[in-house]
Amino acid sequence: MSVESLTGHAVVGTRSLGSVERCTLDDGREVVAKRGDVAAEAAGLRWLAAADAVAVPEVLGADDGCLVTAAVPSGSASREAAEAFGRSLAALHAAGAPAFGAPPPGGPADAWIGGAPMRNDPVEGPWLDWYLADRVQPYLRSAVDRGALSASDASRIENASVDPGPAEPPARLHGDLWSGNVLWSDRAWVIDPTAHGGHRETDLAMLALFGLPHLETVLAAYDEAAPLADGWRDRVGLHQLFPLLVHATLFGGGYGDAALRAVT
Repeated sequence: MSVESLTGHAVVGTRSLGSVERCTLDDGREVVAKRGDVAAEAAGLRWLAAADAVAVPEVLGADDGCLVTAAVPSGSASREAAEAFGRSLAALHAAGAPAFGAPPPGGPADAWIGGAPMRNDPVEGPWLDWYLADRVQPYLRSAVDRGALSASDASRIENASVDPGPAEPPARLHGDLWSGNVLWSDRAWVIDPTAHGGHRETDLAMLALFGLPHLETVLAAYDEAAPLADGWRDRVGLHQLFPLLVHATLFGGGYGDAALRAVT
């Protein structure tokens, strides 16, 4: 369907923003349209919004080939917004999920993280077992196939001794919370989720992966609202292993080496 069909309003202006379009409707509203396989993203946005915690663009309409959301106001990061973001992210995670690997309600099991396919199947059992089997192993194999990792380096990652920390319940994750998916106005907004049930430290590790304005302020506010388990900073590399392997699969380069360094 078209933006007009999904919103009930005519488009009077369009501006390309890479993989999405920013459209002006005839009632003056600014919206963002994304085309492609967007079912999982639409379900994820709704699931995150249902927690009434982080700021999420409203889903105005979605079908199998098009997602239309309200545009996020523009602005710049501030310490106050970062503090509020840390607290709201803690509240989002505390909203929980049915299981590790659980997709958003009504969403498909097949999703995407960047340009890589990602499967969400809920499982019983410890987080680390699910994480290694459903997140690390598939992309480890892909990274080797692409040539981003040697078979011997992949074996070193597989055999690395990792400490997952104390057991925690499944958290409601954004799932792809790198700095590019955090937009700032008078507050922080999150976009482009790969939402699922996972470990809350994964979202925090993603924020640190490529740098975020006022990151330490975000983390301090989060820790004050929902204290993190001792040693959480030592586990950042473990939680970054999955996105690094995704990047190694998609882009090659030094991401394979970075994945190896994360856990060895």
